[in-house]
Amino acid sequence: MVSSRVAHALVLVLLMCSAPLSGCFAPSDGEELPSEDDLEIRPSTWIGGEFQTIAFTAEEDLSLYVPYLLRDPATNFVQNSTIIDLNEGETVELTLLAPPRTTTAVVQIGLPGRDTFPVRDVNESWATWVARGGMGAADRGPAASVLAGENSTWPSIRSGNVTGGPSTAVMASIERLAAPAYDESEGARHSTGFVNGRDTYDTLAFLSNEDLDPTDLADGAEGFLNRWAGQGNAAYEDAAQHLIQEMESFGLEVNVQRYEYTDWQGNQNPEGYNICGFRYGSVVPNEWMVFGAHFDIAPPINALALDPHVTGVRTYGTRVGAYDNTAGTSMVLEVAEAMANAATRRTMVFCLWSGEEGGKRGSDYWTDFYVSQENPDVTVTNYVNLDMAGVNWPGGGGAPHGDPEPQIDDDGYPKDEEVWPMRVYIGPSLDHDLFNQPGMVGLAQWIGSDAVGVEAQMSTLVGAGHEESTWKVDDWLEKDRPEIIVYEDTTARSDHDSFQRNLGTVTMGFGGLVDGYWCYHQTCDTLGEMEEWMDTSNKDYGDAQSGTSNLVDALDTITWWAAYSFFHLDEEPVLNAYL
Repeated sequence: MVSSRVAHALVLVLLMCSAPLSGCFAPSDGEELPSEDDLEIRPSTWIGGEFQTIAFTAEEDLSLYVPYLLRDPATNFVQNSTIIDLNEGETVELTLLAPPRTTTAVVQIGLPGRDTFPVRDVNESWATWVARGGMGAADRGPAASVLAGENSTWPSIRSGNVTGGPSTAVMASIERLAAPAYDESEGARHSTGFVNGRDTYDTLAFLSNEDLDPTDLADGAEGFLNRWAGQGNAAYEDAAQHLIQEMESFGLEVNVQRYEYTDWQGNQNPEGYNICGFRYGSVVPNEWMVFGAHFDIAPPINALALDPHVTGVRTYGTRVGAYDNTAGTSMVLEVAEAMANAATRRTMVFCLWSGEEGGKRGSDYWTDFYVSQENPDVTVTNYVNLDMAGVNWPGGGGAPHGDPEPQIDDDGYPKDEEVWPMRVYIGPSLDHDLFNQPGMVGLAQWIGSDAVGVEAQMSTLVGAGHEESTWKVDDWLEKDRPEIIVYEDTTARSDHDSFQRNLGTVTMGFGGLVDGYWCYHQTCDTLGEMEEWMDTSNKDYGDAQSGTSNLVDALDTITWWAAYSFFHLDEEPVLNAYL
């Protein structure tokens, strides 16, 4: 019951929802489909992760379905795909974003006049779809159809369930280039593209640099450490100025919001401020897509003296906060810089929050006051959150850090409280045993399975048939410990909670281990610790890669996932199913 409902709903988000057109052209008895030789693709090898011009030439009259993000030459907006009729000898050039983390591109061709084609399931890649013979689909199933009346250079596409019958798949190869400045151990595999993990890593390394700088009176370090929000902390103020300058250098309009917090004793504490960079949309500027991470770190209750590696005891507080949450901050900055000059229909907002560690105060203030009261005409269509990422897949996956006893321990810490994989979490959700926001769940799967290339590692978790208190662990074990999980959560421990609770916004978040990471909220939360955790070079699990290479890979995965989400959500937001 749950699976059929979910499957139907997820199909509707494949290419953003709409009813299919009737009367779509399909082969009649005795008519042959075009062959692979009837379409020439130049170049035959695409550059992964880059917008590029691809030429398609028809050797016979045919229709062409291109299921990739492409830029409209008239508006510069990015759309999810298109279907175009080509006459014999005709060439069309499209500016496409080739998927960054897969090696095979697939387009489809059919008889001329056709406006509907079969499409892959949300949880499979195009290569898998071809291997199982998806182009021979029946008349009904996941499908892509031309959206009538859409005013754009290339026809816009929406999903439906009438496939138009079988099609012919034509494939091209995709190659992700490596930046010559890096070798494989330094993350060269993921060092190029519209966004990339190596650039994200460089930002993370810069912000978390512990090298001494006696001239820096704020924190005494080359990086930006001691970023505790509250009490007018000089180190946080110093870091905030750097962030403002960075966002302004991208060409974003930077807006800051200072605020105070009244504690239980009635004291007014200057909790710091949020920093948001705006790139206004040109069609519906009052619809905002927000991408955020908290920049503050856990305050030093332990006076920075206790390292759990030395004492064997975990306390609270950090100086660096590399994993929580300099990693998320770095990904926000990478996507903001890449998309600052992108033409969008809706307004993009890139925010770095203060006060998350003190109770999500920065995002709570922003949603409940800045948006709801100061900008009442604004609708926040979707929010993407990044809070702690980079120490799961591909360094340890389901058995974290090579845990020799990965089974759930009835009374051990923290195995009975955490699920180990990289998390893609969706909300709001009221029920643990079904998908309340199937559109966003489907979009997360659609992007992850092909563009991001984690089809083999990714599974959805839903608590049907499991107890509410243990469903996540139960379903994870039942599905053989997938390394990347997509799920809805009825609780929210990060800034996405503010958007769900105050605005009713559908959110997508990325995260990893919390209590399961030994250095969570500890003095040992450093870049070096993250790299050690991710190192598989001398382990009996995973591919033999350095900690840096695996960390860059993990950052690349999430950075790309977020960037793709922004492009899709700009074309068609995923709105709250409750509303």
